[in-house]
Amino acid sequence: MRFESVHKTPAVRTEQIILFRSSNQVFAISSASVQEVRSVDSLAGASMEIDEASVPKVRHLLKRGERSVYVVNAALHFGLRPSPAALIFLLRKTRVGLLIDGIEKMTTMTRLQALSPAFCHEERVWYRGLTVLDQNVIPVVNPQGFLTEQELLQLDAAAGALLEAQAASAPEVELTP
Repeated sequence: MRFESVHKTPAVRTEQIILFRSSNQVFAISSASVQEVRSVDSLAGASMEIDEASVPKVRHLLKRGERSVYVVNAALHFGLRPSPAALIFLLRKTRVGLLIDGIEKMTTMTRLQALSPAFCHEERVWYRGLTVLDQNVIPVVNPQGFLTEQELLQLDAAAGALLEAQAASAPEVELTP
């Protein structure tokens, strides 16, 4: 008795992604890298304005415990025309909140294509690769690529000065026994 060998095809590796819009351009991000999605309105009172001229894509910071989270405007980051943003992605394992126009949909990506050599400057850090969905090529962003170490140092210095100035201007409360 002969048994036919059964050839199993390897399972396709899939990844859940969120398609989002910024200035009429669609991007994808791994859903595992998004910790929280918030409305811009819900964070209005919790954010502070920060003015660091060397990092114009960041205008606000959020204090999350002891950490400062810097809100990066996705349109400015990608060199697109600024547009009214409605949502913020708080990214996991980074100190970045990403200001976006809206979410298109959540879907599954089955293939991530490496970047072509045409991507030769900072965009090699911005993107993990490209994927094709519904016959459209979609760039898949790298959540670690929104702020460089140098930009984080500059923002930390500006945030430290801002927080010190706020603490100095806060009225002192005297406790009496």
